[in-house]
Amino acid sequence: MLATTTLPHEPDLLAPDGSEIRLLPAPERGGASLVHCRLPAGATAKVVTHRTVEEVWHVIAGRGELWRARGERTDVTALVPGVSVAIPLGTRFQFRNTGSGPLDIVIVTLPPWPGADEAIRVADHWPVPA
Repeated sequence: MLATTTLPHEPDLLAPDGSEIRLLPAPERGGASLVHCRLPAGATAKVVTHRTVEEVWHVIAGRGELWRARGERTDVTALVPGVSVAIPLGTRFQFRNTGSGPLDIVIVTLPPWPGADEAIRVADHWPVPA
């Protein structure tokens, strides 16, 4: 299969954290999933942790911050184009858009995203606007 996708204007779905998800072609052997994630200007995602998957994020546009917590360790990372981060299994995380335009991130999920019940909602680090 020679899959090709043009990024749609409207999201395919909303992630459990509230971010917009646009599906990208999946590898034929199914070892991972690939998506385009967008957080609109001024938005803050909800804090979640994953049950079974890990992720790698690569920021392609916009500005933001990512809070991660694993055990007793916490970290806040600036999200700017060119920055890549890992979200290991068991990490609580939240991100927010601090720029004037959309925050766009390409996300690889390993193994492939199994569905909405993968994300477990936990207490917010930053307040989430209603």
